[in-house]
Amino acid sequence: MLRSLFLAAAGSARLERLVESAPGSEEVIRRFVGGGGVEEALRTTRGLADDGLTITLDHLGEDTGTLERAQAVRDEYVTLLRRLRESGLTPAAEVSVKLSALGQRIDEKAAYENVRAICAAAAEAGTMVTLDAEDHTTTDATLETLLELRRDFPSTGAVLQAYLRRTEGDCRELATAGSRVRLCKGAYAEPESVAFQSSLDVDKSYVRCLNILMSGEGYPMIATHDPRLIAIAEDRARWFDRSTGEYEFQLLLGVRPEEQARLAAGGQAVRVYLPYGRQWYGYLMRRLAERPANVAFFARAVSSR
Repeated sequence: MLRSLFLAAAGSARLERLVESAPGSEEVIRRFVGGGGVEEALRTTRGLADDGLTITLDHLGEDTGTLERAQAVRDEYVTLLRRLRESGLTPAAEVSVKLSALGQRIDEKAAYENVRAICAAAAEAGTMVTLDAEDHTTTDATLETLLELRRDFPSTGAVLQAYLRRTEGDCRELATAGSRVRLCKGAYAEPESVAFQSSLDVDKSYVRCLNILMSGEGYPMIATHDPRLIAIAEDRARWFDRSTGEYEFQLLLGVRPEEQARLAAGGQAVRVYLPYGRQWYGYLMRRLAERPANVAFFARAVSSR
């Protein structure tokens, strides 16, 4: 129930204004979002890198309405990658990109050219790009774009969502040598016809997909905060005789930082997903939907003011 409420709230401009003006909201935003602009994001990235973590940065904003806006997003990423290189933060820091933010729903060809420019900038900076997953209606187009990009930028990463019924098949297709695949549970409201609805079924799907990726020849990126799934992933890595350099864990900025530190201290490769930018509201609501325990942090922050 809570998950459905937060996903519905993600599209409410009125609730966004209420959350933004609430006492204590700035503290919550700072925990989950790495800043409003490039320079703030760089400072957050530097702090994480100094702690021995790697980073993937996501410029917040999706469902771009105009090609001009899509080009502005492209330019933002190109600038970000240049500044990461100049700051000596690559290759530890890479970027994650939503194709909808680059105009996918308006003009797929233009979106492809925009993301290709970002991949070229990443290659010049000595780092990589991962294509974020969005709702199920974009999955085919995103995976087609991935295959095209990998012709010239083979390190381009994919994201697969375990709650989609199709994902086991997609894992088999992508568990190939050199293929970087981030496996997450999924954070969009999807119909039962295409997605598992219960948390138990999603977890079971996650483990099945994890086994496929771990047994394959690619590079699994295990994106979960669930302690049970993290423990299973560590066990599966041992079972399939993977060294710590042959997979990584990915966790969101501000979520279970103690677990990030524990994994890193144990020699695991840990990457923090660092979103930044002004369009933080929809992202924050999806994070609360994924892990309602974060609501308690929000409530404490508000009540303490």
